[in-house]
Amino acid sequence: MIKLMITGGTFDKVYKETMGVLDFHHSHVQEILDFCKCQVDISFETLMLKDSLDLTENDRKIISDRISECPQKRVLITHGTDTMRETGLYLEGSITGKTVVLTGAMIPYSLSKSDALFNLGAALAFVQYLPPGIYIAMNGRCSRASHARKHKETGVFELLSPASASLHIEHRS
Repeated sequence: MIKLMITGGTFDKVYKETMGVLDFHHSHVQEILDFCKCQVDISFETLMLKDSLDLTENDRKIISDRISECPQKRVLITHGTDTMRETGLYLEGSITGKTVVLTGAMIPYSLSKSDALFNLGAALAFVQYLPPGIYIAMNGRCSRASHARKHKETGVFELLSPASASLHIEHRS
């Protein structure tokens, strides 16, 4: 079983037309997985619905504590892209023995042409096969959290050092 922890980010934002802003109403993760007919055994937990720019060190501690406390060894986290790397680095310093993959979206699921489905599907595949560690899965790529960052001009995640960021994915039956 995979533990899926929801923290918010653009992934789950909706456009509030009366206010002209993106804000949170609820998570779309279950809806996405139902729509895609996901066959993976997943346990869900909403930790918070926050823009990642509003996350505090205490929020990162909550995320870390919940990962440590859960019995699952494979954890997928939906997270805002602006501070995904910072949370990944925090988790690298506090979590061992578990495979944790963070993912998000540049465009909310609730809007057309969102990358949310693609990123969630790829991250779900990566979390099932990667060895223990903390990873970021975005744009069809996955690397250790310390080897990736958001390139704000292009809107994609880039590898900081491709040679050292290469991953070994083992086949499990």
